Amino acid sequence: MNHKFGIALAGLTLGAAAFAQTKWDLPTAYPASNFHTENITQFASDVDKGSGGKLKITVHANASLFKAPEIKRAVQGGQAQLGEILLVNYQNEWQMFGADGIPFLADSYDAAWKLYQAQKPALEKKLSEQGIQLLYTVAWPPQGIFVKKEIASAADLKGVKWRAYSPATARIGELVGAQPVTVQQAELSQAMATGVIESYMSSGSTGYDTKTYEYIKNFYDTQAWLPKNAVLMNKKAFDALDKPTQDAVLKAAADAEKRGWDLSKKKNVEYLDLLKKNGMTVHVPSAQLKTDMKKVGDTMIKEWTEKAGPEGQAVIDAYKKM
Repeated sequence: MNHKFGIALAGLTLGAAAFAQTKWDLPTAYPASNFHTENITQFASDVDKGSGGKLKITVHANASLFKAPEIKRAVQGGQAQLGEILLVNYQNEWQMFGADGIPFLADSYDAAWKLYQAQKPALEKKLSEQGIQLLYTVAWPPQGIFVKKEIASAADLKGVKWRAYSPATARIGELVGAQPVTVQQAELSQAMATGVIESYMSSGSTGYDTKTYEYIKNFYDTQAWLPKNAVLMNKKAFDALDKPTQDAVLKAAADAEKRGWDLSKKKNVEYLDLLKKNGMTVHVPSAQLKTDMKKVGDTMIKEWTEKAGPEGQAVIDAYKKM
């Protein structure tokens, strides 16, 4: 009798566990081999372990579930419970999303972390109003200029076909007199191969992922800005989890943030070495190029602050005080 009762009970418990398992989707626009995606995969695995298998997160890499511009709305509307976005891509929606894409405002990892701390309260508040919770961010390696020809100053970029993938990159192109062309990461290799673009600003990691060295031979390490990817979560989906599972998600997110920033620093050095190994010349920018780009930066900080208003000014002021 007892034996049978035990089996029935075990069956019930198993059934409840299977029923209680929650499955979430996490779309990202970057390839599975990218360090951001590897970090997210580790995050998903940590959530699985931390929740005792109650919450399973499937990572959909390389824009396979939603394209980059669609991911934020998908999280907001609950079509995906989580998603990773590049914050600067959403600057037109709200200026603060573009704070870490202002060139030469924060031009090192330490400066980028400080800017994130200054920006975070406003970010969290805005996202919360949209039904979204910010889980964590990770900075990309610093941005430099990939260009077909060697350049000694900004004047050398006049008329060059310049890849734009955000409002800020388009504006830099305009300010140096280049010709901005909008190209998403997934189409980048093809755009270089067909001569649609001759230059763009990004990190060594993008340069390596897209085999830029096959088409473009110069990289100027300007460390212009360190844009951040943010992993976002639908608030309703989060609120529906039990407390231990919520804690597991937040703990995994805090670990992913720390691990991601450390990984980014390490990868930056590795990627520059890989670009060199593959025949690219990594240049230290000339004093003239630095001065020219600093001017572009000053113009853009001014423009950004005018658009962002007092809220934007407060973030810049808080950042400068750190």
